[in-house]
Amino acid sequence: MTFFALTGLMIATVLASFKHIGPADTDVYNNLLAMFIAIVKATLVVLFFMHGKYSTTLTKLWILIGFSWFPLMSLILMDYGVRRFEALPSWSPQSESALPRNLDRDMNLDEEHKVNIHQRIGARGN
Repeated sequence: MTFFALTGLMIATVLASFKHIGPADTDVYNNLLAMFIAIVKATLVVLFFMHGKYSTTLTKLWILIGFSWFPLMSLILMDYGVRRFEALPSWSPQSESALPRNLDRDMNLDEEHKVNIHQRIGARGN
């Protein structure tokens, strides 16, 4: 019985993909219909093939948590789809040193220590 229901829903999915539903400029209704059919098929698979219908209460709870987690994760990840990406300025060093730009000034180093630090960094970079 479940096999025939899944086969019928598969045929309904294929037929729905060839038929446009709703306004001509949008596919929202087609997507909603396809998602509805997919949810019904997934429910049948979980209930009968995975024996969720005849399981213990704890197993049913985990099945419910699993089905609840997917829409929640989808909503969380949809945030990235609506964010505006800001261009970051490229990093272009002002000197050949790997030190931060104002480290010499911020550390109040004398000339001997500055030269020593720059030489060590230069030796590592080569």
